Amino acid sequence: MSRPPSVTVPATHRAAVSLLALGALLASSITVAFAPSAHAADTLLSQGKTATASSQEGEGYSAAAAVDGDLTGTRWASQWSDQQWLQVDLGQEADLTRVVLTWETAYGKDYEIQASDNGTDWHVLKTVTGGDGGTDDLTVSGTGRYVRMQGLARSSGYGYSLWEFQVYGSPADTTPPPASGAVKVEGTQGNWRLTVGGQPYTVKGVTWGPAASDAPTYLPGVKAMGANTIRTWGTDGSSKALLDAAAANGIRVINGFWLQPGGGPGAGGCVDYVTDTTYKNAMLTEFAQWVDAYKSHPATLMWNVGNESVLGLQNCYSGSQLEAERNAYTSFVDEVAKKIHSIDPDHPVTSTDAWTGAWPYYKRNAPDLDLYAVNSYSNVCQVRQDWLDGGYTKPYIVTETGPAGEWEVPDDVNGIPDEPTDVQKADGYTKAWNCVTGHQGVALGATLFHYGTEHDFGGVWFNLVPDGLKRLSYYAVKKAYTGSTAGDNTPPVISNMTADPASSAPAGGEFTVHADVRDPDGDPITYKVFLSGNYAGGDKRLVEAQWRSIGNGTFVVTAPQKLGVWKVYLQAEDGHGNAGIETRSVKVVAPRVSGTDVALNRPATASSFQQSYGDCPCTPQLAVDGNTDTRWASDWSDPQWFQVDLGASKALHKLQLVWDPAYAKSYEVQVSDDGSTWRSVYSTTAGDGDVDTIDVSATARYVRLQLTARGTGWGYSLHELGVYS
Repeated sequence: MSRPPSVTVPATHRAAVSLLALGALLASSITVAFAPSAHAADTLLSQGKTATASSQEGEGYSAAAAVDGDLTGTRWASQWSDQQWLQVDLGQEADLTRVVLTWETAYGKDYEIQASDNGTDWHVLKTVTGGDGGTDDLTVSGTGRYVRMQGLARSSGYGYSLWEFQVYGSPADTTPPPASGAVKVEGTQGNWRLTVGGQPYTVKGVTWGPAASDAPTYLPGVKAMGANTIRTWGTDGSSKALLDAAAANGIRVINGFWLQPGGGPGAGGCVDYVTDTTYKNAMLTEFAQWVDAYKSHPATLMWNVGNESVLGLQNCYSGSQLEAERNAYTSFVDEVAKKIHSIDPDHPVTSTDAWTGAWPYYKRNAPDLDLYAVNSYSNVCQVRQDWLDGGYTKPYIVTETGPAGEWEVPDDVNGIPDEPTDVQKADGYTKAWNCVTGHQGVALGATLFHYGTEHDFGGVWFNLVPDGLKRLSYYAVKKAYTGSTAGDNTPPVISNMTADPASSAPAGGEFTVHADVRDPDGDPITYKVFLSGNYAGGDKRLVEAQWRSIGNGTFVVTAPQKLGVWKVYLQAEDGHGNAGIETRSVKVVAPRVSGTDVALNRPATASSFQQSYGDCPCTPQLAVDGNTDTRWASDWSDPQWFQVDLGASKALHKLQLVWDPAYAKSYEVQVSDDGSTWRSVYSTTAGDGDVDTIDVSATARYVRLQLTARGTGWGYSLHELGVYS
């Protein structure tokens, strides 16, 4: 895997019509008393959290309305009987200090405020008798993850109704303080363990994506997953902010050092490790500087030298030179390991590559590494056997793993990698973790890929929290690390997504997307639809599409103008910070034109054509062969022309030009009866490429494009010219 990836519509409004008049009457008959501001030491813990209730009066009065922060517009209302309750899951255990109840007219006269650690066993924090409605600001003392209003007696013939139920306090820190002291790889062959200050430590980690300066914002979310470690790819002066925030959250850091060609195929340039002593000395000096700076930092767990360079060197060299470079690279890694140990004897040193095929080089040339490291995705369960077959005498960690990557999956109907579903991705993390922990005494843990926030092509494929939204994969990792996600509100699940037509969506026209979507918690779902042109033109961004819903999980989407294979993404959000995201490919083609293409396979000529460049020769005949995968391309100069002989005079009504990215900004369509005298039937100075479908009314034997201004620095390039009679 290379370096980490660079990853709205209104909710459906539903109302309980039969209760509308009653709701309006009650709302108009009271004056809402706003809750006083919280004390300085209090934090509002309940807002936006998962709320449930014993009952609700109608569809518009759910428990969630009492924790949405709206003190006047939304409310929970129970059925019209006693012994009703409302409870909120704070997400984690908290020290509780206040509970504020903002009652609607139908208030509780007698009730209890109860707390629970597990949602089953409750203890009373406060008992209220003879309540008079309005706002009850109650001081409480105790702990719990769940807080409940247990109604005992109503004040009227209606039920219980709360505009807002607010719980204040501070999250209880149940995490034991991280062990301090030296980090060591201890044990004997096949029975190793990692220890911190003498205490066993299994790496339960994620790779780190956000900026170091954003660590205070995102690391609490990493901690909430049960992770104890993050892995980075580079260490420099900016790393201190990340290390400080990690230490504050009880998280340790695998500090990475980048070496060329890192991150996969040729990334970062090619270094000659056999001869380039200048580069090696510079890196050795730089790494030593940061080891000295952070060796005593309480967040430092270990040092990781390089990423995927043994594999990446194959894109720089071949044959005996490649073998020499791989030996020289791993020998340099050993030199770095010796240097680190001389500065910092209290933290291990490892080195990551993308395949276990790199390990023989480390075994031969890098004896000073304390352990090995590997990035492995769909083949992670093979690592154990590779270790056994290689006869290795050092343990390892997995520094990247997760669901199958773009390079590991079969192609779909449109010939591009078939991205796993959300469910398959979540299962991929579970499987990977089980295989790592299954190699007891040798595999010392893993950092799963990837705690990133980018909401783009790569971000949707791998990020646990694209755009800050938690995926099914986030909860799979949390369950792997903590053993449970009980009580968590989890994302919508999308299944059976289809796009139709999948391989012939007309440019600028419409296609449909259908999916079955369910929310495990019964939350209302809002949707977004995005398009990515990564395969059509290399743009990895997700751009919101023009779309509309026609119900029953079906959406009508406007196709892009640019031809090629696009990906369409359906994003379902539950209002609790969770999202399901599913994707399918759509091949965008030129719109169908009625009539007969009288230019098909007719003789074509041009002012010039490219003899050899990329996929060339690109002769004129390739623009009338009916195949949009071939093209005519001119020299890189103005003006140029292209013409086709229809063989006889034809009555023409439409032309379709399918441009390559090297399009014409200004051009004229001319026709002729004899190939010598030309008359214009269309011209433009604002061409934008893609597909031009032009209405014409003419009778002629010859059709010519007179091309006067290019849209790019290249020449003119036309995939197809259709002339319709």
